[in-house]
Amino acid sequence: MIPVGFDYRRPDSIDAALALLAEHGDDATVLAGGHSLLPVMKLRLAAPEVVIDIGRLAELNYIRVDGDEVAIGAGTRYRDIVVSDVLAKECALLQAVTRTVGDPQVRHRGTLGGALAHGDPAGDLPAAILALEGTIVLRSPRGERKVPITEFYTGIFSSVKEPDELIVEIRVPRTGSTGWAYEKFTRRSNDWAIVAVAVVTAPDGARRIGLVNMGSTPLRAKATEAALAEGRSIEEAAALAAEGTEPPADNAGTPEYRRHLVTVLTRRALQTAAG
Repeated sequence: MIPVGFDYRRPDSIDAALALLAEHGDDATVLAGGHSLLPVMKLRLAAPEVVIDIGRLAELNYIRVDGDEVAIGAGTRYRDIVVSDVLAKECALLQAVTRTVGDPQVRHRGTLGGALAHGDPAGDLPAAILALEGTIVLRSPRGERKVPITEFYTGIFSSVKEPDELIVEIRVPRTGSTGWAYEKFTRRSNDWAIVAVAVVTAPDGARRIGLVNMGSTPLRAKATEAALAEGRSIEEAAALAAEGTEPPADNAGTPEYRRHLVTVLTRRALQTAAG
């Protein structure tokens, strides 16, 4: 299908992109990699009057250590994450999760900031950043603010990001190269996850668990995390992984199927992370 007409703008700096967002407000949308935006525009589920292309802004593409965190530019492409020596050493979970996203063509175009802005509950990266308790840095003409990802999503495909704000950076703790796991269950290798589970050991030793496709937003397996903190076994804790979730029903599985599957994948991921 052919999308409705729109005005295409390609700013040469973050400040220029912010000025366009401030000027056009709700009538504008941001294009980074395009894998989420272009399909919905072709189906006319979205019809922005102005498309602001930030995909070539080099100032949004970086990965660097900053104190106890790794700072990642919002325009950093999946492939850059997959081959990053910094992430291999400092945050291996994020690198491993990104490696499972799509195919090489997708990974050469998709961006971390775009995935988080889209906020698909079936997406791999929002759940990984949630397990890492990362922080999203938003910038607008009014200034900059940092939002913990635990407070970022408000519903399906919706967040606290204002129309004139741009995700410019993602910050994650330096969790190292061990003590993590990612279990993803799909029908085919490039499909969206039916269910997936990300486990990471935090710097304080606590284990955090992000869930994919178990509700209208990315979720944490809070009951399982609490059970582990109390000293219960992996098997006992994993059995609680579906508590507080509302998994969808679709042609890939029923809610009951997903509730069972998430306990199996959580047990496997915890065992791998512990090993």
